[in-house]
Amino acid sequence: MNKPIKQHVICPEVCIRCYTCEMTCPIGAIEHDDNNVVVNADICNFCMECIPVCPTGSIDEWRIVQEPYSLEEQYEWMELPEQEKFADSMEDGVANLVDPAIEALLLEAHIGAGGKAMPPKSASKPVVALYGTETPAQVVVQGNYRLTDDPNHDVRHIIFNVGDTPVPVLEGQTIGVVPPGNDANGKPHNARLYSVSNPRDGERPGYNNISLTVKRDEKGVCSNYICDLEQGDVVNIIGPFGSTFLMPDDPSAHLLMICTGTGAAPMRAFTMRRQRVAAGASGGMTLFFGARSAGSLPYFGPLAKVPQSLLTQNLVFSRDPTLPKEYVQDRLLENTDTVANLLMNPSTYIYICGLRDMEAGVEAAMSKIASNSGQNWKDLRDQMRTDGRYHVETY
Repeated sequence: MNKPIKQHVICPEVCIRCYTCEMTCPIGAIEHDDNNVVVNADICNFCMECIPVCPTGSIDEWRIVQEPYSLEEQYEWMELPEQEKFADSMEDGVANLVDPAIEALLLEAHIGAGGKAMPPKSASKPVVALYGTETPAQVVVQGNYRLTDDPNHDVRHIIFNVGDTPVPVLEGQTIGVVPPGNDANGKPHNARLYSVSNPRDGERPGYNNISLTVKRDEKGVCSNYICDLEQGDVVNIIGPFGSTFLMPDDPSAHLLMICTGTGAAPMRAFTMRRQRVAAGASGGMTLFFGARSAGSLPYFGPLAKVPQSLLTQNLVFSRDPTLPKEYVQDRLLENTDTVANLLMNPSTYIYICGLRDMEAGVEAAMSKIASNSGQNWKDLRDQMRTDGRYHVETY
């Protein structure tokens, strides 16, 4: 028998066909047709460049196989095939056990991406990909509110009335919005994903509504469409997506949240969830929130109303003319002792969300803080990720 090998594959049920992975792949190993996005096993070298850019996590899938799945097979998939079973001995004819070496290969497949993200052990089970591009859910705009005073940063809080349509979302999940019309090639626009900014019981409890936090991008087809929506407009959405960037249901857990700009959306959902179900028994929440100025920071006013007993806030501004320039990583270092204590606390869960440019600075700050405490940040981070306590979602 051939020695088993690992193969990079894409989950067709979760993939939203945005083709970001294909555009990112430096060696042209990813391609698509009208049905699926697939990985050519003859070309893929496991460089992992495509892993962090995928908005749904559908790209982070692997199989150990005797013979690679062909492109033709992958194009026909409606769902991922189950992992093949291999004999624990290749000579005894037994074929119902997975060899430990195969399990090791599956684990090793994720090393280049920093390890496979895991949900918190106490997190609720999410519903994923209930609605697709062929069968979107229709929701109605209930409200569209500007959140920022900065004329160069138009950030909106959009509320969708879901009505009788079941769209079960958990804090930390995303939904896709499908803008109307066609692209330059005459094909329908691809959906764009946005984190929900409300807790699971709705923007308003019991009213079956969903809220998003969206910043207008001058050249963004979908962001302009969303920011220009008016009350009563009907919108097609898909999803929900996301099965790991979830909050623990354990009220004693401490949430360390680090975000910039619209990366505040899931943090708002986490905070509102805690306010509604565990305000008097919360293990605590610490927020480091970066923006150019108070005028460009979403939810600046509502944040002032969150009790300090529930949420410790660090609002950081990089372009406020009355303050020294500061970024979230600077404030993390300024609070080294506090952050170090949180890193050592087995009940701490870390969430990082915002522009991808922030990631390197936060990593460097965490590395220095851990080192000052005699810890190796990479080892600590990877163990936290394995335990479902470290989550990053950048774009």
